[in-house]
Amino acid sequence: MLRALDHLVLAYRDLDAAAARYAQMGFLVSPRNRHPWGTQNHVVQFDGVYLELIGLAPDFQPPAPADPVAPFAGYVAEFLTRAEGLAMIALRTSDAEADRRAFAAAGWSQTPLFRFERTGLRDGRARKLAFSLAFVGAGAFDAPRWFVCQHHHPENFWDAAAQAHPNGVLGIDEVRVTADPARLAALLQVPPHARFEAQNATLVTAPPAGAVTLRRPSGPPLSLA
Repeated sequence: MLRALDHLVLAYRDLDAAAARYAQMGFLVSPRNRHPWGTQNHVVQFDGVYLELIGLAPDFQPPAPADPVAPFAGYVAEFLTRAEGLAMIALRTSDAEADRRAFAAAGWSQTPLFRFERTGLRDGRARKLAFSLAFVGAGAFDAPRWFVCQHHHPENFWDAAAQAHPNGVLGIDEVRVTADPARLAALLQVPPHARFEAQNATLVTAPPAGAVTLRRPSGPPLSLA
């Protein structure tokens, strides 16, 4: 079965302005979260998939290359020196460690599994969240960077009330990427195609790379490009 998307990481130099812009577009934008390594984010949820709007805190310090968080925070920081928008794509997994071993066997990455926890708010109450990430190395694919994300407390993360956006957007419709179709097919665990129909989005290996469109119940998709 084709891997499903878990979320898109959209990086912005001015996270305040980005969050305000998404709210003006009619999205419900979560309160700001801060990661202990110095990145900050806002979440825009849909049913089973979400957008992570991410930026750097004023006191952010780039991690050392050997730090387990370097493939995430270090890459976001480097990406923001040259671009904004779609920086990373996270695929859903139920076993990030098994994926880490598979990536290593394929020669795609030698980075360790990265697990972290944070507190999130749901129904006005603090909830424990925890995630395990396994990264595909920089040499395996062009931008965006790919990784898999395992939710350890999904019942504390997903919130139907946060998915009822005033603009009516229901989810991600299409994501365009620069990638060799055969290699991307191996990552997605399906035969090669130019269009990959995932459970909750379509991945297209065609320009313009980084273009994202969102699905609405009627009318044309909403473009984030």
